[in-house]
Amino acid sequence: MTFKMICMDMDGVLLDDTRNTWMEVHKAFGTLEEGKKLTEQYLYSDYDTLVQEVVGRLWKGKDATPYIEMCEQVPLMNGIDELFLFIKKQQFISAIISGGSMRAARRIDAAFGVDHVFANELVIKDNKVTGEFLWPVGVGYEEKARIVKHLAQDHDVALDEIIYVGDSTNDVEAFKIVGLAIAFNTDDETVRQAADIIVESNDLRDVFAVIRKYLQAKDAKS
Repeated sequence: MTFKMICMDMDGVLLDDTRNTWMEVHKAFGTLEEGKKLTEQYLYSDYDTLVQEVVGRLWKGKDATPYIEMCEQVPLMNGIDELFLFIKKQQFISAIISGGSMRAARRIDAAFGVDHVFANELVIKDNKVTGEFLWPVGVGYEEKARIVKHLAQDHDVALDEIIYVGDSTNDVEAFKIVGLAIAFNTDDETVRQAADIIVESNDLRDVFAVIRKYLQAKDAKS
């Protein structure tokens, strides 16, 4: 089997120390407790209202400096340099598909060169939060799978020629449609059961190690 594309979640996969960059933004803006309540209430039932309440009310008008600094300072995952070297050596088309921050995703793109970046964007103007939020990915789920399908179509790549690396339940729908689903550094049983391969560590070098082994095993059988 030949793989031609790799799609990756960001929070908890390419970024360390966080499963949700928006919770880190709440910490930076001092809105964590109310943010937690709103997220629990609306995240999976009414994302539009969550955006209105958080971005349009809690964050609107705030100085964006704490948000910008958070995006620049959140640690990158162990082994990310080597993972992207492997991706480029294999000539994989690469994509980040995340419900997290576009600013954080652009940081990764600038450092490593990602072919496609999909994430949600907190709009900043004159260093202030405008109250606008662009959310092409939203919370994920079917939207992530839809993006994978569009990427496959745009690049004339079969879905079974795509690898997807994720760690949370909003990656599961994408897991179902690709050729190789890798659950990375997660204890979520739903994610683990949906994956073809589970990587227990928090080091991305172990991701390309299992991809290499998988390809070698497939080649040996053919």
